[in-house]
Amino acid sequence: MPIMMYRDAVLSTIAEEMARDPNVVVLGEDLVGGMGTAGGPEAIGGIWSTSVGLFEKFGKDRVIDTPISESAIIGAASGLALAGKRPIAELMFADFIGVSLDQLWNQMGKFRYMFGGKTTCPAVVRMAYGAGYNAAAQHSQSVHQILTGMPGLKVVIPSTPADVKGLLRTAIRDDDPVIFLEHKALYGMSGEVPDGDYTIPFGHARLSRAGEDVTIVSSGLLLGFCEMVADKLAAEGIGCDVIDLRTTSPLDEEAILDSVEVTGRLVVVDETPPRCGLAGDICALVAEKAFASLKAPPMSVTPPHTPIPFARELETAYLPSVDKIEAAVRKSLSWR
Repeated sequence: MPIMMYRDAVLSTIAEEMARDPNVVVLGEDLVGGMGTAGGPEAIGGIWSTSVGLFEKFGKDRVIDTPISESAIIGAASGLALAGKRPIAELMFADFIGVSLDQLWNQMGKFRYMFGGKTTCPAVVRMAYGAGYNAAAQHSQSVHQILTGMPGLKVVIPSTPADVKGLLRTAIRDDDPVIFLEHKALYGMSGEVPDGDYTIPFGHARLSRAGEDVTIVSSGLLLGFCEMVADKLAAEGIGCDVIDLRTTSPLDEEAILDSVEVTGRLVVVDETPPRCGLAGDICALVAEKAFASLKAPPMSVTPPHTPIPFARELETAYLPSVDKIEAAVRKSLSWR
């Protein structure tokens, strides 16, 4: 299998799907021009370099620059999807979903239900999310807890280049709207990517480490932190199940519950704030459906309920870390 960066897995998968299906189009800010360029072959390909070369290959009718208006981008994607296209809309930063919530929540997510299943909305909305770049509160947020709570939307969070390819291909071919979240700190990550027509079904979590003492649930960038903790504890004879959610809607409840029934302990690690967040939702799921198996209270590692600070030292203190995850796992193990 070839070695590929996370951002290149995004780009190559989009290019392959555009070549396969002429109905696939991409739209967003600075995909063609931007940064003072005239557009065309010299285009910057978006600020994350995930659209480089698409204009040259597929032309102006399928690679579309938009105004700086998230509501216009998502509104256009909604209309394109209803008209038979398969749009891939890019929002530079997930933080900006606020101005397009009506299009996402009240339109895209409801079309199939409002029209009695007589229409589909096969749109993908890609967003860069996450902190760690000292970009302050308006450009560093994780928003998947908001989007996961919206019925009708599917929410995908790939953690590896391989999962980018498999999940993005599935998203583009899906007949429902899919939110595809890419952590900014993962774009330069490299890993093996399967060849060929590789897809991953939604709602199937991945077990990245196996053990019988503690269940650790996470996704995105923080999955790697959890794997580091599991590897360190394995040297001490402590086995951790590390579950990569891959999708939060649909959520693979079975994988989580089956693991907790063996380990009796749960630690959920997430980059969203704790109130009404994904970690609390999963802890509640386990408390409700696997209470008899628990040997310790379900625990979570999340940022505090506060906007993300700008100062580098405060941002570091704000975010979940390897040390915080390890401390939570050890606390869970201390219950007898």
